[in-house]
Amino acid sequence: MVKKPAPDSARRSEKSRRAIYDAALALVGEIGYPKTTIEGIAARAGVGKQTIYRWWGSKADVLLEAFLDLSAQAAREAGQEPYVIPDTGDLAADLKAVLRLTVDQLKDPRFEAPSRALAAEGVVNEQLGRESVAKLLEPSLQLYADRLRSAQESGEIRPEVDPRIALELFVSPLAQRWLQYTGPISYDYTDTLVDYALNGLAPRTPDVPSGTPERGVVGP
Repeated sequence: MVKKPAPDSARRSEKSRRAIYDAALALVGEIGYPKTTIEGIAARAGVGKQTIYRWWGSKADVLLEAFLDLSAQAAREAGQEPYVIPDTGDLAADLKAVLRLTVDQLKDPRFEAPSRALAAEGVVNEQLGRESVAKLLEPSLQLYADRLRSAQESGEIRPEVDPRIALELFVSPLAQRWLQYTGPISYDYTDTLVDYALNGLAPRTPDVPSGTPERGVVGP
């Protein structure tokens, strides 16, 4: 009599976990976060709800982990590591490139519904809000700050600039416009944010012909 191999519990668990991720993301997209329930996720995933409660404490926890997994998976599909900002030596080009990718993600139907659900729930659910900031927002902001520090070292921005404040000049307006539907998000919009942030809003000094004293400078 041939003895059958014992079931691989690790593989079975991973299959169930992925089915739960897919179910949570699909339900939030189809019926919205308020109507999504643990029971609904379990039924959609083909698992018992006790399986979900063994791994997560709430539907918010399931959705956050599913969204993190989705983000990592999308980055792998695009041949990128999660949370990467390029450093080509051109700060403006690097910021525009990563913000364009952010626009693509925010407009992707796979991301939009869970992103909005997590943002809204994080306002009323303090624990989820803290976890979302720590696991989703902070890693991204830290890399923006690191890229700005690199630009300081190369002389592209002033050394006294606080990178954590400076990054808000282009990250925060995009988030606000997307969350509050105050206007369309596009490549042109994020490119303009970068230009305004790096070049300022004050009038620029016109180019002075060679040999002509600048205004306010006393010549020989």
